[in-house]
Amino acid sequence: MIGGVLFDCMNPLLFLGVSMLATTVGFYIIPFCKKAVLLTVMMSVFGASAGVVDTGGNVLILALWGDKGAPHMQALHFSFALGAFLAPLLAKLAWGTAASAANHTEPDFHPLMLNGSSEATSDPLFAVPDDMNLLWAYASIGTYASVVSVLLLAPFFKKRSKHKKSTASAQRSQRAKYHKALLCLLFLFFFFYVGAEVTYGSYIFSFATTHVGMEESEAAGLNSIFWGTFAGCRGLAIFFAACLQPGTMIVLSNVGSLVSSLFLVLFDKNKLCLWIASSVYGASMATTFPSGVSWIEQYTSISGKSAAFFVIGASLGEMAIPAIIGILQGQYPDLPVVLYTCLGSAVFTAVLFPVMYKLATLPLEHQQK
Repeated sequence: MIGGVLFDCMNPLLFLGVSMLATTVGFYIIPFCKKAVLLTVMMSVFGASAGVVDTGGNVLILALWGDKGAPHMQALHFSFALGAFLAPLLAKLAWGTAASAANHTEPDFHPLMLNGSSEATSDPLFAVPDDMNLLWAYASIGTYASVVSVLLLAPFFKKRSKHKKSTASAQRSQRAKYHKALLCLLFLFFFFYVGAEVTYGSYIFSFATTHVGMEESEAAGLNSIFWGTFAGCRGLAIFFAACLQPGTMIVLSNVGSLVSSLFLVLFDKNKLCLWIASSVYGASMATTFPSGVSWIEQYTSISGKSAAFFVIGASLGEMAIPAIIGILQGQYPDLPVVLYTCLGSAVFTAVLFPVMYKLATLPLEHQQK
């Protein structure tokens, strides 16, 4: 929310560039942290800057392209999915090498020597990490983030970059009669949508092994196919958004989510159905968030504070729903609570979107009459 307020008061490119610069600093410093408190502080700063980039990126695209920015919005969120796919691979490469090195040196490990040295000297706040592969993993991502920050800051220092496009877009924009009500409904929409997405992606592995009886390798493949179709369809959505309206894409996504989650609940023990429905569910969930942001811009103006509001809804859903479902699934291990959550969320969003559409188009119909 703070980032959204500041985004309305500052040059957007400067704000995003500084936020990416803070992210870069976090990537470089985190591997050197040797104290939990210091690491917590750095991760908090890193999370705050990442939240600003998430909100600011959406608002900047809306400011530059307005209701014509659907392909650009899909491209932004595809980059999120691509980064989420590539970063763990890089981390796995680093940690895998570290684990091999630890196993190789295990016979030379002496707990008494370690205890004696820890008592003799206190650990420093910063130190070079033992595993250099981990350092290079963070440094490589940090270098990429620094390049992005330079690309964002470069136009700011040119004399011609003075909110011209943003001002023109703001002048062409309109404010719906039920602006606040639409934002509240979109808050709820993203709360349940993102919550269901993260819940399924987080628990499908454990659900497949404990409830369905899959091997760990099969469950890992099931998890991969969900996120793979999710990322792939976000990439394809860049091209679909050029010829389909955001509202149409939301309807298609809602139908796909509803049908696939229904089949997951009805055939929760069937492995083949689990594979197919997980693929369809991942593909259906891919375009909902960027399409929702593009859709709301067609009917009402979105400022930094407005974007921050519904991004908070998505973040709360991402935190609250998986935590609650994890507790419930532990208390009722024989029930597919995860699948019930996905179906309930799909039903809720499928019912909520027509209400939002009616509320958004009502003032326009009034004006035409």
